[in-house]
Amino acid sequence: MDTFFAPAERVDESLLVSEIRSVSKNPVTSGLLHTINGLLAVLNEHRQVIALNDSFLQMLGIDDSAKALGLRPGEVLQCIHANDEPAGCGTTRFCSTCGAAVAMVTCLGQDTPVERVCALTAKRGGQEVDVFLLVRAHPIKIDEKRFLLLFLQDITKQQHRDALARTFFHDVNNMLTILAGVSEMLILEEPSENAEAVHQVSQRLIKEVAIQRCLAQSDSSVYLPVWLELTTEQIVEDILFFFKNHPVAEGKSICVSEDYPILSIKIDSSLLSRVLYNMVINALEASDENGEVKIWLEHQDGFLSFCVWNAQEIPQNVAKRVFQRNFSTKEEAGRGIGTYSMKLLGEKILGGKVSFTSSKKEGTTFRFTYPI
Repeated sequence: MDTFFAPAERVDESLLVSEIRSVSKNPVTSGLLHTINGLLAVLNEHRQVIALNDSFLQMLGIDDSAKALGLRPGEVLQCIHANDEPAGCGTTRFCSTCGAAVAMVTCLGQDTPVERVCALTAKRGGQEVDVFLLVRAHPIKIDEKRFLLLFLQDITKQQHRDALARTFFHDVNNMLTILAGVSEMLILEEPSENAEAVHQVSQRLIKEVAIQRCLAQSDSSVYLPVWLELTTEQIVEDILFFFKNHPVAEGKSICVSEDYPILSIKIDSSLLSRVLYNMVINALEASDENGEVKIWLEHQDGFLSFCVWNAQEIPQNVAKRVFQRNFSTKEEAGRGIGTYSMKLLGEKILGGKVSFTSSKKEGTTFRFTYPI
């Protein structure tokens, strides 16, 4: 039989039945098929399905596994190219760039586990749908005969979110760059307070988008800090101005110690603001109505510490996971990024140290300590 990629031959029906029987009686494969929640299929050396688990059947929308036995993965998943050639899945012009086909062929050729990603266009309900799969092929021997365990993970939604995020950050950053350039020209041609304000806001938004991209990718290398000289007076004024009319501060008070050290530090102002804002927001959210949040600065042994206190204790079971991404004691979706971002931005990029202490008697104090 002709093929453009993988071997085309299949086993005859009698041998296929024998292989199905052998796999179904094996305690290892039987245990895996009944315990793994993800998509799992067992293939023979000709890449034909010998067994598959309930999750796979549910994804296919069938209740009888016999309908899938003897077929190849692309045929089972209803790949639009699976029947382009008489020999089916693995033999078409498209298969050499298919992650699933490459994983299976490489696994069989090298007798070693292989993982690939597979971009699949499938026919579902009369319509074509794009599916993105993480595919892992693992060789296994049963009764001295080699088979493949094929693990599939549907990462379509994750891939879609990542693509949208990349597009969003790219497009928004381009628009902000244009805005910054136009506002800079406006300052030169027709200087005014409004033109200067627009330029400053556009520059700040560019930095905010860069920070959000860093947080979205959990990769500190995508952000390039801009190191500026800031005085502690400027930093304190910025905090008070930010929270002057902030909704989270309504009905609560922020007290800043007046005897803070007056000095300058070289730091990225956007990152510092993000760390300090999150510290204060967390303290305000934890405080009772009419509660007080205290802020002070400490200068000792070449380090400057920004301290934020509130009266509430963090329970020990929660304290162990405060800086874990996506962990939150609140039920709303999208929580659990604030304290995580404090660690990522404050430590991995700025090179400081974020920590906290908490007790019923002393309340909770978060600290960002920065070397000066």
